[in-house]
Amino acid sequence: MTTQTLGSALITGASSGIGAIYADRLARRGYDLILVARNRERLADLARRLTDATGRSVQVFPADLGDATDLARVEALLRTDRSITMLVNNAGFGAATPLLQSDVARMSDMITLNVNALTRLTYAAVPGFVERAAGTVINIASIVAVAPELLNGVYGGTKAYVLAFTRSLEHELADKGVRVQAVLPGATATEFWDVLGHPISNLPESWVMTADDMVDAALAGLDQGELFTIPALPDAADLADYEGARQKLLPNLSRSKPAERYSVASSAAIVA
Repeated sequence: MTTQTLGSALITGASSGIGAIYADRLARRGYDLILVARNRERLADLARRLTDATGRSVQVFPADLGDATDLARVEALLRTDRSITMLVNNAGFGAATPLLQSDVARMSDMITLNVNALTRLTYAAVPGFVERAAGTVINIASIVAVAPELLNGVYGGTKAYVLAFTRSLEHELADKGVRVQAVLPGATATEFWDVLGHPISNLPESWVMTADDMVDAALAGLDQGELFTIPALPDAADLADYEGARQKLLPNLSRSKPAERYSVASSAAIVA
């Protein structure tokens, strides 16, 4: 049990799985907690356990972030509570069905939660962090952000947004005392898979990481200053190579003339 106070961490999707483990780890590091999720009973039970185990102050804030009124309440808290020094955007859901079998209304709900809520909460928190020249935003993405073909494409698209948004935040806020990180879990042993209708027991054991290990690795990545953390990736140089390839593209993405290969194609089409 620690008496050190690092401010308050607001964690969304905190009632179970990855969010609940972040709550445990951050409380043990010295953060007070504000736990946001829909399930009031689960939140209250987790809060009691964490307070007993760590002595930290733990507030519960039941809210459905897919509901505009509830989302606005959490935004207001982030704007006004100056004790908040960390935002963990963990709330979200996924899908594994192909496009042709997907319910478009369900896909729209996914975009609302995975993209809109995450964006609005970040916009609510960051001005205060900048004003105080201190704060951390952790965005939980997924490996489908870089491998959207593995599951549902809309889900992959929402997580690719999280990566792009996080990179932009880092670019804008690096000199303002605000830390940002995106975490890209692979298959993790949580209720996520049951909700998808794809029990995790159907996956090879070698693919599946415990949620405890995933969060511990993600926090180690934060401590090491990583912008993107892929807990399962054995060699960090592979991610550096991926970023290097992206950087190589940047100088040539916008030019006054089409690339020569398209000019050749156009000329050939006219001759034909």
